[in-house]
Amino acid sequence: MRYVKWSIIVLFWALVAAFLHYTLPQHDIARISDTYEKRIDPGENSLFWANAATGESLNVTGRDVFFIQTRLNDDDVMVYRNEDTGWGWPPYFKFDTANLQAEAADLRSTSAAPQWVVIRHYGWRNEFLSIYPNVVSLRPVDGPDVRIIPWLNIILLTVLAAVVWAIYVRWRRFRQARIDPMFDDMGDNLDQAGGRVRGWFRRKR
Repeated sequence: MRYVKWSIIVLFWALVAAFLHYTLPQHDIARISDTYEKRIDPGENSLFWANAATGESLNVTGRDVFFIQTRLNDDDVMVYRNEDTGWGWPPYFKFDTANLQAEAADLRSTSAAPQWVVIRHYGWRNEFLSIYPNVVSLRPVDGPDVRIIPWLNIILLTVLAAVVWAIYVRWRRFRQARIDPMFDDMGDNLDQAGGRVRGWFRRKR
């Protein structure tokens, strides 16, 4: 039973960690090599695509999506999508997809004369499932060695840890004050009942 309990706990926190890793903003330092637009018809991977763009019909399944091709500072290729999040989830309230695509096109460069940019995004890249991280913002930087401190993530994770700890402390106090004494009383009553039953059997003998 102990293994089942810990398996459930580990699975729960693994799902929480995966959710936070997908949702919270991440930063990549990259060089934009190209930008393009492609018709997308989300299928089984529709969970990893944003809703229809703001102002468009929600009944349309297929739509044109902007993409940004890059090379990271370690020379790996990374492709991002550029979609509005609107008022949906994650709550980035992104409405400037077209403007962002124009900025990305203007910042294109070659390996001979690289222009490095910091790309702020959320999501994962998976070639097998054809999912792409979504760009939230980008800005040029002097070089690939610039240091990015994720202040927002630090603050949010600190607040989340404080909330979880506060809930855990209050639950522990409640359990010690209310639940544990109730089970102790039940155990005492069962022992007394068991003693009476054993006494009945002794009298019958």
